[in-house]
Amino acid sequence: MRYLPLTDTDRREMLAAIGVSSIDKLYKDVPSEVLLNEPVDLPYHQSELEVERTIGSFAEKNKNTTACPSFLGAGNYRHHIPASADHLIQRSEFLTSYTPYQPEVSQGTLQALFEFQTQVALITGMDVANASLYDGATACAEAAMMACRITRRNKVVLSGSLHPHYHDVTKSNANYLNLEVVAGKRQDNNNLMELVDDKTACVVIQNPDFFGRVKELSTISTECVLAGALLVVVVNEIVSLGALKSPGEMGADIVAAEGQSLGNGLSFGGPHVGLLATKEKFVRQMPGRLAGETVDVDGKRGWVLTLSTREQHIRREKATSNICTNSGLCALAFSIHLALLGEVGFMRLARLNHTKAMILAEHLSGVDGVKVINDTFFNEFTIQLSKCAAQVVETLADRNILAGVPVSRLIPGDNSLTNQLLVTATEMTTEGDIARLCKGLSEVL
Repeated sequence: MRYLPLTDTDRREMLAAIGVSSIDKLYKDVPSEVLLNEPVDLPYHQSELEVERTIGSFAEKNKNTTACPSFLGAGNYRHHIPASADHLIQRSEFLTSYTPYQPEVSQGTLQALFEFQTQVALITGMDVANASLYDGATACAEAAMMACRITRRNKVVLSGSLHPHYHDVTKSNANYLNLEVVAGKRQDNNNLMELVDDKTACVVIQNPDFFGRVKELSTISTECVLAGALLVVVVNEIVSLGALKSPGEMGADIVAAEGQSLGNGLSFGGPHVGLLATKEKFVRQMPGRLAGETVDVDGKRGWVLTLSTREQHIRREKATSNICTNSGLCALAFSIHLALLGEVGFMRLARLNHTKAMILAEHLSGVDGVKVINDTFFNEFTIQLSKCAAQVVETLADRNILAGVPVSRLIPGDNSLTNQLLVTATEMTTEGDIARLCKGLSEVL
């Protein structure tokens, strides 16, 4: 009865209260062909030790990025996380108070969020940032919806080289708000402005894009201004902002980003931390919450929730978003890691990432059957193989080499992308890792 605290008497009383004679009657509307007639085939209960061994055996089947060379990217990036960052976020005052439901007594949490917002605004080149969103994909969708509210237009133009997950999440959200979403051609940003008309609220473009290419966006920014549309810039690899011109410098109106690279491990796809920053004049249409600085009755520095336009706090029809919290612990990890790096360290980390990627590209260019497609990139780029990329990746995985992400995995159905592979190098990539990848590709191709 450890996990089933209700007694038979409890069950009878609840059934009587809702007016049914048995638990089976609760399922009368479920079609008989899908209703289970016998228990699910699961193992019987085990001791705690046995459960740990069973779960551990499952975990051993995974390819661990710390145990073999990894060139995975496409939205999740392997970076070194200082031990101090992990130690600090596990302090009970941070670990247990993930969201300030009573802001005035959550001064530590609010200060951490305030510092986080300041950092995000600085590295993105924007005026103000919120206290975080769920992840980069939902931040992208929120940015698009925010632009529609600001411009009072209902059309969103997505770059064809936007991360496919970001594209899908934005389209799903827009579908229930009667917003029109159109996308440019894959691997081409040049046709975007042809899709813009007087109904367009924003143009959403990623930099570096899904294929790893770095673009100058100032021209598109100017064209957006002339069309009365906002420019939303998506940053999938936040470390790139230590080396590249910030979105704000290139004329972005809203920045949506993924912050996983700082302070947060891969964790097989989550949890992540979404970033959103914008110009001050748009702050009231920003989703989520905003922590602000103030002074108390004694003139001492303090923090408050300056803005919280979410439906938990105000009338639903007035809310800018239905987001119910922020990624508090992941945002704290981001903020601690960035604070430990400092401005100089952040730029040094970015340069190291780019240098590693340049070395990787140079070595791959010398492998028969491999062609580096990108002219410009940060720490991730696309290569063309002489064979199906997905098959090559599976073969190398059997040799304990995580060779990268087949483009066809995220963009299925396009035969022109079958042989394309996204590869990433970070500060974690060693010369030995690169040598093993090149040797593996030479043998497989």
